[in-house]
Order: sequence, then structure tokens, then C-alpha cells
Amino acid sequence: MSLGSVSDAACGVNLEEVAIRTPRTAQEDSSLGKVRLWIMAIAAGISVANIYYNQPLLDQFRSTFSVTQSAIGWVPTLTQLGYALGMLFLVPLGDKLYRKRLVVTFVSIASLVGFAISLAPTLHWLVALSFVFGLSTMAPQLLVPFAAHLAAPEERGRTVGFMVSGILLGILLARTVSGFVGGAFGWRIMFALAGATQAIAALVLLRTLPHADPTYKGSYVSLLRTVWNLVREQPVLREACLFGAMLFGSFMVFWSSLIHLMESPAFHLGPRTTGLYGLLGAAAALMSPWIGSLTDRANPRKMAGLMIVIAIDSYLIFYFGRSSLILVGVGVLVMDLGVQLGHVTNQSRIFSLVPGAQSRIQTAYMFSYFLGGAIGSAFGSYAWSHWGWGGVCFASVAMLTIALGRWLLPAPR
Repeated sequence: MSLGSVSDAACGVNLEEVAIRTPRTAQEDSSLGKVRLWIMAIAAGISVANIYYNQPLLDQFRSTFSVTQSAIGWVPTLTQLGYALGMLFLVPLGDKLYRKRLVVTFVSIASLVGFAISLAPTLHWLVALSFVFGLSTMAPQLLVPFAAHLAAPEERGRTVGFMVSGILLGILLARTVSGFVGGAFGWRIMFALAGATQAIAALVLLRTLPHADPTYKGSYVSLLRTVWNLVREQPVLREACLFGAMLFGSFMVFWSSLIHLMESPAFHLGPRTTGLYGLLGAAAALMSPWIGSLTDRANPRKMAGLMIVIAIDSYLIFYFGRSSLILVGVGVLVMDLGVQLGHVTNQSRIFSLVPGAQSRIQTAYMFSYFLGGAIGSAFGSYAWSHWGWGGVCFASVAMLTIALGRWLLPAPR
């Protein structure tokens, strides 16, 4: 993603600070083959799964440490918050440092933290390590622009769509894996397995990723300043950030509370059932490339509004079908369709705003996205502990109503 075309008006920085990438050699142009692309997409999915392993295991955490459901809510909340802060302060380094070295370093750190979580002696240690786990899981958001950089221009859109599909599948299948492994062997084994998986991924990426020179030579502070300037000067980006935060926040309200519903007297089920529901979202993830191509022809803002309405409808299904496993499953499918495809639509809108600044646009959007997820995790635990499943559905719809209210206002230029 060349930075040479970024204007002062668009990014608010002196272009003398921006290192214009030198033309690639023929070897670099052909360096992204199918095998490498698959490896990068799988590694991105495996890494992003770190953020979601804890959701089906919240009741196991509570039993191990003999604490309240509200206290356990800090585990997913701090994980999401760590991920959001990493998006803001660490992902921009992908333009400034060597990407391969940065990716392998983060995956290696995440491996060590996964093993440490499996040995956590107290809830305080678990919460603190969960924050570091989220903070160190930066590989997915570094690998997407890395793949785009390696791809030929005419294949860049397909490459990004393929990487996003890998990430979405990692998000969705993480709960399934965690539910089954945690249900069979306990949460400590699940996180030990996560650490081992990250260690293997680090070794594979070390041998697979090619060399890529940094594209930005300004200071770290000026690099971060351009992110804030983009948010201030691009109203479409601000709107997409709000839509993404509210969509993902409502998503996390649901997933941070579903295990409590499954454990309740209405079902008397456990983490395996919660994990199985994660499989339903795979259908939405596989539709991501198709939705991305559709937004190229349709009005992407209208598509975003449609996805918000679909997500709201899913919580009506959850509320009225709260005693039916089948209706909960239908709601999961509808919710994942709205949230995940809304995410793809948002990214389709913002990546065309400022050519050459996609990495920092990604930082701004994904920081908002996962900050919304952290807020949603906190709302979900609080709503369940005070008002039960009805409160969970209300909290989700309340967040989505904020996004819908903005969508009903005139479109930004």
C-alpha cells in the first residue's frame, strides 16, 4: 500500500516524513502464491481465535475461582480492550517496521501468554493475562495489509476478501473449538492448546513470510497523529467506525451472555452447545467475498443500513425464542449475517477513501470496532446479572439503535 499518494489534506502530515516505497522487483511481485496466501489466512484465523476462546468457558472460570458472574465478565472485557488498544498503538507499526519480524514477534508473545493463562492461579492473574493476550494478538490485522501489499493490484480485492474470510472463520469457530475442548478437558487445557498452536504458527510464518521493507520513515508520534487526522477529516470513516462499533458491540453482548442462558434452568446445557452455535456463523463468513463484490455495484451505505436492521431483527428472535434451541440457532444465523456482512460492507466503504492510507484507516476502524466489542462484553455481563436474557436482548438492540439513528440522518459526504 504505497504512501506516496497520500495528500497533506487527507492525512494532515508533511509528505517529507513519508517514505515512498520503491518499486517492487519481479520476484516481490510474484511472491504471493496460493500456498502462502492460505498460510497467511489460516494464521490470521488461528490468531484472532485467541480473543474468543474464553466466551464458552466463563462458567468454568467462575467455578474455578468461586466468583460472581459479574466479576468473570472482566475476562472477555479486558481481552477486547487489550485488542482495541493494540489496534490503536501497535498495528500502525506495520508501516514503520519490518512486517515479517513484527508478525512473528506478536505470534510468539501470544503463545507464551496462552501458556501463562493455562497456569493462572487467581482471577486477578487471569484478568491481567487476558488483557495481555488481547494486546499481543495483533497478527491478524498486520497480515491483512501484508497480504494486500504482496498481491498484484488486479488481485488485491480478492486477496483482502480471502484474508477477511479467514479471520471471520477464526472468530466463529473459536467458540466451537473452545466449547468442545473446554467441555471435555477443562479451560486450562484449552489455553495450553492455544499457546501450542500459536507457537507452531510462529515457526511456519517465520519460514513462509517474505521480506518487506517499511513504507513509513516518520516518527512513531507522527504516524499515530495521521490516524487521528484521518478520523477528524473523513466523515464517512467516522460513520463506518460508529456502525462497526455498535454492530460488534451487540454481537459481544450476545456471545458473552449465551453461556449463561445455556447453563440456566431453561436448558441445563454447557459450553459444547455454545460452541456448536458458532458453526452457524460460518455460512455468513463464507459469504464475505460475495458481499464485498456486491458493494462494488450497490450503494454500500444502504447495504450497511440493511445489515443493521437484520441484526436488530435477530434479537427479536432471541427474545421470543429464548426457550427454544432451534429459535436461538435461527437468531445466531441472522445475527451473524447482519454483523459480519455489515463489517465487510464498512470496510468496502472506507478503503477507497484515501489511497495509500489503508493501514491507518484500518487502525482507526478496527480500534472502534473492538472498543465497541469491549463495551458490549461489559454490557452483556451486567445485563444478564441484573435483568436476565431480556436485559441482554435490550442492551444489544440499544446499541444497534444508535447505529440505526445515525444511518437515518443524511449521509456524510
